[in-house]
Amino acid sequence: MGILAWILLGLLAGIIAKMLMPGKDPGGIIITTLIGIAGGLLGGWLGKVIFDVDSVDGFFELSTWIAAIVGSVILLAVYRLFARRK
Repeated sequence: MGILAWILLGLLAGIIAKMLMPGKDPGGIIITTLIGIAGGLLGGWLGKVIFDVDSVDGFFELSTWIAAIVGSVILLAVYRLFARRK
């Protein structure tokens, strides 16, 4: 996938993660996008390491979306943990 596809996937995965974990977070769409992009990368890496599969086959593959959303939810939870401590 190209960089624009990763950004689009990250944006959408971040929005979906935000819907799955509603609540008040510091930051806005920029933070959500960055968490989504990083979550997509994290999800792809975790899928490869834990399950020994290539979970980032393509933009329209279900495994790519699941990995990106799970990674985004993980990062959003970690972000909330550290943001509340400050």
